Amino acid sequence: MARSTQLQDPRKLYPTPPFPKQPQQMPGLARKREPAPDHGEESYRGSGKLEGCKALVTGGDSGIGRAAAIAFAREGADVAISYLPEEEADAKQVITLIEAEGRKAVALPGDIQQEAWCREMVEKAVADLGGLDILVVNAGRQQYREKIGELSTEDFDRTMKTNLYALHWIAQAAVRTFRRVPPSSPRHRSRLISLRRSSSTTQRQRPGSSPTPRRSPSN
Repeated sequence: MARSTQLQDPRKLYPTPPFPKQPQQMPGLARKREPAPDHGEESYRGSGKLEGCKALVTGGDSGIGRAAAIAFAREGADVAISYLPEEEADAKQVITLIEAEGRKAVALPGDIQQEAWCREMVEKAVADLGGLDILVVNAGRQQYREKIGELSTEDFDRTMKTNLYALHWIAQAAVRTFRRVPPSSPRHRSRLISLRRSSSTTQRQRPGSSPTPRRSPSN
């Protein structure tokens, strides 16, 4: 978004609904959405607030996770992003944006429903980044069903493993890394952040599809 010294009505700066229906098979790709979601690619300007930090962002290929990864890199952090292998195309764009800031980018494709991968993912992030100061647990799964009777045990199990179990597994592995940093170290400012998208984004979503995009500065 071009900068201007004149006052502008923020309600008119971005595309507004109604947007065209554009269902995708889960998990869906941001790059196929119209209008393209704004993650701060053109607008966010950093000021070195995270200089020298190392961050891991789950679900860093799109939405809030993508916006966080871009912002962290522009604030001076090296960033690792995790995502599903099916989201590789979106993830490559984020990796490119991180590296464009002169920061190290680490790609970690895998399924966080698997405990072993959650723990391995943290280990890989720590090894490749040279440490870990910030953990953003953002990846989440939502599956809309018209009636409760249509919600299968598999739906429920996959949602719980993605949104709750993975949060525990990843945080547990990361905290052990945080605790190995002595108080005298400049890295003794570790942060764990848990984010979840609002369920309103999937209202009226058909089974097996990803939601129609809703435009906002961060998603």
